[in-house]
Parts: sequence; structure tokens; C-alpha cells
Amino acid sequence: MPITIRPVDCITDQHWQLLLAADPSQAMILRYLDQAHVFEAYREAHLCGLIALVEQTTNRIEIMNLAVTPADQGQGIGTRLLTFALNWAEQCGAIRVEIGTGSTSFEQLYLYQKMGFRVVAVVPNFFLDHYDEPIVENKLVLKDMIRLALELKP
Repeated sequence: MPITIRPVDCITDQHWQLLLAADPSQAMILRYLDQAHVFEAYREAHLCGLIALVEQTTNRIEIMNLAVTPADQGQGIGTRLLTFALNWAEQCGAIRVEIGTGSTSFEQLYLYQKMGFRVVAVVPNFFLDHYDEPIVENKLVLKDMIRLALELKP
């Protein structure tokens, strides 16, 4: 089935569910949401994913949030959203796209690297320092952020 990706005009409860699925801290999301370009993925009339992009500089875009509903995971929607984001960034004149994810986010790390992103930094204790509650992922307490980047072709 075809997937439609379009800008989000107004953040709904469904959007919040997706945002919080990718980042459990509403406070952290609110830090960037007002400056983010948020896009939603629909399959027919079903919201199946979203991506939030922030222009950090004139030539650098950061993916702040990428989420796919649990029922729709493993069907290429995350790849479609990432491809959309890279094309959008290129159209905006960006030469670099960055993303941060958890060191225990194995599926996400695989996807980003499959799409060409490279690890550029590790931020030790990021999730311990910035989140009130511990995050357990893949039976591990999440501590460190892995920063990845992709250089776009000029």
C-alpha cells in the first residue's frame, strides 16, 4: 500500500503518542517541538509514523524524533521517513543531517547505518543526566547517546 508523507499542521494526541514512543520525556520534546518541521506518514487513513526535523544551522538538519507505530514497524516506513527527511534536507540546502539515539537502540542504530549514517560521537550519560526516570531498552538501562551524521552530496 502506498504511504503518504505530509506536513503536520497541528500536533494531535496520536502524534504525541508517537513522539513519546520515540522519546519518553515530554519536557525534552517540548524543547524542540516549536521549531521543528514535523511530517506524518499515512497509509490510507491510518497514521503510521512521523518524523521531526530541526534546522540547527543553514546547512545542518537534525532529526529530533522518528517513530513508527508498533503495528507498522518492520514494513519500511522508517526507511521511507528517513529518505523523505534526507531529500527535504537537501532541498533546504543542508549538507549534513544528524541524529542522536540511545546506545541500546539496536534496531534504530542498524537502520541509520544502513541508510548511510556514520557514528560521529558518543555522549556519555546523556540519558542519566537529562531524564528523570531510567529508560530500559532491550533489557539494558540506557545511559549513553550515540550521535550519527550523514554528509549529503553537494
